[in-house]
Amino acid sequence: MAYQNLDELDRKILKLISADARIPFLEVARACNVSGAAVHQRIQKLVNTGVLKGSKFIIDPEKIGYETCAYIGLFLKDPSNFDAVLAELKKIPEVVECHFTTGGFDMFIKIYAHNNHHLLEIIHDKLQPLGLSRSETIISFHSAIDRQLPVKMLGE
Repeated sequence: MAYQNLDELDRKILKLISADARIPFLEVARACNVSGAAVHQRIQKLVNTGVLKGSKFIIDPEKIGYETCAYIGLFLKDPSNFDAVLAELKKIPEVVECHFTTGGFDMFIKIYAHNNHHLLEIIHDKLQPLGLSRSETIISFHSAIDRQLPVKMLGE
């Protein structure tokens, strides 16, 4: 992964669109004192270099019936099966994140379930058959901080 050098205009554009992904490019252009075409080109460059990974609407899991958020550390019977386990985890819609980590876990996942009973079903019926020696589950009561990294302006 290559670090991308961002100039002041890139940073200002990122700051504006990260605060409001639906802000019109012309409004960004006005705030940056450049043309709409310049903003469009810069955003395309940021997408092409991987700085921006797109934009999306974020669904609140609780509002659609997923009341339980859990983080689960997975211990694989055979850690050489990472790729196969990852492929199977991708098939489980409740798994929303998967990380390869340092420490005791082979993998660390985030899942949403309708309730604790549903969580148990996911662990027993979908995760255990993947070849786990064991797992450790942490249930999140509430996300106190959920944000993007701040975009620092040069000289800050």
